[in-house]
Amino acid sequence: MRESALLTDLYQLTMLQSYFDEGMNDTAVFEFFVRRLPPRRGFLVAAGLEQVLDYLEGLRFSPEELEWLAAGGRFSPAFLASLADFRFSGDVEAMPEGTPFFADEPILRVVAPLREAQFVETRIINLLQYQTLVAAKAARVRLAAPGKLLVDFGLRRAHGAEAGLLSARASYLAGFDGTATVLAGMRWDIPLFGTMAHSFVQAHDDESEAFARFARSHPAATTLLIDTYDTEVAAAAVVPLARRLAADGIAIKAVRIDSGDLAEHARRVRAILDAGGLPEIRIFASGNLDEDAVRALVAAGAPIDGFGVGTRMNTAADQPWLDCAYKLQEYAGRPRRKRSEGKATWPGRKQVFRRVGTDGRVAGDTLTLLGETAPGEPLLQPVMRGGRRLAPAPPLAALRDAAQAAIAALPPELTALDATPAVAEVAPALRELARQADRAQAHGASA
Repeated sequence: MRESALLTDLYQLTMLQSYFDEGMNDTAVFEFFVRRLPPRRGFLVAAGLEQVLDYLEGLRFSPEELEWLAAGGRFSPAFLASLADFRFSGDVEAMPEGTPFFADEPILRVVAPLREAQFVETRIINLLQYQTLVAAKAARVRLAAPGKLLVDFGLRRAHGAEAGLLSARASYLAGFDGTATVLAGMRWDIPLFGTMAHSFVQAHDDESEAFARFARSHPAATTLLIDTYDTEVAAAAVVPLARRLAADGIAIKAVRIDSGDLAEHARRVRAILDAGGLPEIRIFASGNLDEDAVRALVAAGAPIDGFGVGTRMNTAADQPWLDCAYKLQEYAGRPRRKRSEGKATWPGRKQVFRRVGTDGRVAGDTLTLLGETAPGEPLLQPVMRGGRRLAPAPPLAALRDAAQAAIAALPPELTALDATPAVAEVAPALRELARQADRAQAHGASA
């Protein structure tokens, strides 16, 4: 379904009206970046590019939208008429999704006529910020639980349907094994995982009978939720049930614990299952988990094989927003720079070069001007020319593999859960351009 062009801020339209009135539409360069990394995060993970490209390729105003704008009386008829053929015709360069990045590094650049480049600001920020936020949070959970099964459980408490869907995508990109969100499985081939509801147990008069009926209904993938009443009593009931079901060729794959002291319950359940000759049944845990809770469970040696992580990840509960921006860096061939206190930007079109040491680990990044060279590999790549993608969207699984390799190449001081946020080195050429832009602006203001 086409996304409405009106999913934007009013000021995008008011500025377009003003640019239209003044005849301003030279080439503009905007870049999206994060000014400061959130506390305790040594890196972020670029995500959301494919949704941005979808938006840019499909951008247009429908007759109904233009009629509604006209009825409001806010905009001139001539300006609204110009929007009938409004399309994005620009170029985009970006870091591949899954790339770890640091403060002040552009992860996306738009080069387009001013009106086009300006209008797309709101939705670009909206799409990139959210998935980048969730992907970074999910990466931290993965770092806290290497080798464990991780499943996104976030849809039901997500801040809207789109957020729930995109958090499933972002978490899988960053290293999760799957999601409970069915549409995400259909749309991006993300593996689906699910268990059972407490209500299923409650709807039966006997908990063990509920387990048996559920297992017979889903013989190929049975995970039993055992904390509706008494977790250990339910675990004990699983032992004879598993033997009866095995005679019919049905295997219980796992049990899930969703409440209480997860570590202690897991130890007791593991002991019950092992004593019953069922070491193959895995233990899956959920319940208000995040990277810190998962790290604590792993450090405590809790016999938990996998985790369902939802609310705290897809709302990025400890840091639910990024100090990010999409700013004008060049217009009509001249560098532009914002200089306001605490929000100054580096002007011009930029590139990020990543250096790798002899040990294969990332040694640092250099932020410099496009066209300059620096040690390492350039991270921003062309992805759109003339408003059209240069290549089909890569499979999400391939992006996930690349993201895992890129995160694994970061040094331990950046992947620690209590890391100090990293900062790129700013090249002399970029600092000099900033000085030139400041002098030009000061001269223009005094003229």
